Amino acid sequence: MRGTRAVPAALLTAALTVAGLSGCQASSEAAKDRPSGSATSTQPSGYGAEFLAVDECSSFGTTSFTEVPCTSERAAARVVARYDGKPSAGPECPSTTDFVLHISESKPASDEDGDGAVPQGYACMRNLEPPHPGDPGGGGGPRTIVGDCVYGAGKGEVRETPCDGKGEHAPEYKVTSAVPRRTQCPRSTALYVQLGGGKPVGCARQV
Repeated sequence: MRGTRAVPAALLTAALTVAGLSGCQASSEAAKDRPSGSATSTQPSGYGAEFLAVDECSSFGTTSFTEVPCTSERAAARVVARYDGKPSAGPECPSTTDFVLHISESKPASDEDGDGAVPQGYACMRNLEPPHPGDPGGGGGPRTIVGDCVYGAGKGEVRETPCDGKGEHAPEYKVTSAVPRRTQCPRSTALYVQLGGGKPVGCARQV
């Protein structure tokens, strides 16, 4: 995740973006097909009557994602929430979402409501197997949550990194609690992180 970093006790803005995609595959050959970009769009193609509805699964591909039965060997991630529109204008994904799929508007032969169109939207995805970058301290996911760690990325930004120190960057701060207002953070707070939701301020300590 990215944010704005100033002096200690400055507010960090954690943007709602698509995290790097990751997931465990059934074979090493499938693992090579995983994309690793910061944004992914997909056109409707695949299995269910409604494209990537909640509790349906997707496979990873080199250029696109396809919907597959969750019992398939190709299944890699499950939809935990599904919304129309853009992520910036819609509801936030669940806190432990591993990555977000942006679904392009399309007009297939049939769709969920029979009008021949699938609207633009986004699917909040959870890998079927570890790793789970959206978990607290996992170093990724579209949201920064309590338990996550960040490092200074330069130009006034911070980004998430695994708390176990096994990532490319060592953790510098850890979000230890979430509160409605900055004044409710403990005195030991070194940085404030904007989390969103009902408790939008994350209190981060130096590690």
